[in-house]
Amino acid sequence: MPPKAADREAAYFPRLAAERLDIALCRASAAVARAAEARAGESGIGVGQHLVLKMLAEVGPSSQRVLSDQLRIDRSVMVGICDSLEKAGHVRRERDTDDRRAYAVTLTRSGRRLLARAEDAVPEFLDDTFGNLTPAERERLSTLLTKCLGLRS
Repeated sequence: MPPKAADREAAYFPRLAAERLDIALCRASAAVARAAEARAGESGIGVGQHLVLKMLAEVGPSSQRVLSDQLRIDRSVMVGICDSLEKAGHVRRERDTDDRRAYAVTLTRSGRRLLARAEDAVPEFLDDTFGNLTPAERERLSTLLTKCLGLRS
């Protein structure tokens, strides 16, 4: 007896994902992004905001252009992220000492505190999101994705 339509439909995506790595990766990326945004909603800090605060804490004051380029966030979106962080007192914009036409985004004490709270939630988020993978599989996935992105060989 031939399989029912519902069974064929349910089996389609797993087969497609096995055949097409690009599609599987896009689906996985979308699932992780949805989980990150949901968690961000709970913590009160968006993913983009978190990334901006983290980069500022690591590298120091940066222009919105540099933040946008390095974090791969559209420049128009970056303006909104920086506006909301500045309005909340988590960053401030100051004239860039190297380029008086530009502004440097600087992390404030309030931003450091917000970042610390957000960073505290990361391990639990990663465990929830990647719970189906063993620690060794997570390490391998990280290595492969980094290589795929051309960040190291």
